[in-house]
Amino acid sequence: MFDIGAAELLVIIIVAVIVIGPKDFPLAMRVAGRWIGKARRVSAHFRSGIDSMVREAELEDMEKKWKAQNEEIMRRSAALTTETSEAEAGAPMMTGPPPVDSLPDDPAPAETGSATPPKGSDNVQG
Repeated sequence: MFDIGAAELLVIIIVAVIVIGPKDFPLAMRVAGRWIGKARRVSAHFRSGIDSMVREAELEDMEKKWKAQNEEIMRRSAALTTETSEAEAGAPMMTGPPPVDSLPDDPAPAETGSATPPKGSDNVQG
């Protein structure tokens, strides 16, 4: 942050010891430590506030984008439904499973667990 090297820090400490005096130096360091701690807390609080504002702005942008996409999908769906209903005017709409058109000719249900495989089966039992 301040790019203070070891030599510069040593000079600052020596000047502080000479100016403040060795007797009051520990007290001065404690006070400086408290001020540095307060400054860090304020900085962290400020940074978290900025981060939350950025997140909220991004969330609002995402919500606008999602809403626009949802509206586009709904328009396409409505247009597709309109086209489909106009094309099939009067045709019954199927809502259930598809009808079974290809039933086997043999109306008897197949037995389960039979010893012989059905015709055309490639199952090889060993």
